[in-house]
Amino acid sequence: MPHFAVDYSASLAGAFDRRAFALALHPLTARVLDTAATNCKTRFRRCEEVVVADGLPGQSLVHVEVAVLPGRTDEAKAALSEAVLALVREHTAGAEGVVHASVNVGELSASYRRHIGAAGA
Repeated sequence: MPHFAVDYSASLAGAFDRRAFALALHPLTARVLDTAATNCKTRFRRCEEVVVADGLPGQSLVHVEVAVLPGRTDEAKAALSEAVLALVREHTAGAEGVVHASVNVGELSASYRRHIGAAGA
């Protein structure tokens, strides 16, 4: 926790440094949510086909889904959403065309479990 799933247009592949984004995202999240950056996990999903708005060329998207443990206030989730959106904008500033960026912060379900250990352990 927190988990991040980042969907991004294939057209952003060269302009969106995903590793740099994640390495900035984790400490930012730790500060906003008062957690450890070592708890953060991010995966990226490249979207080969995207239609944005009226479908004209030159438009791309980045959408970040954030899942946190229950109990965070709406204010904390909104603060994280704003901070992540600003980070997306910073990391896509060099992209051509129009980037549609969005963030949604939700909660993990009560059934969430995790294990951290050596492979096969």
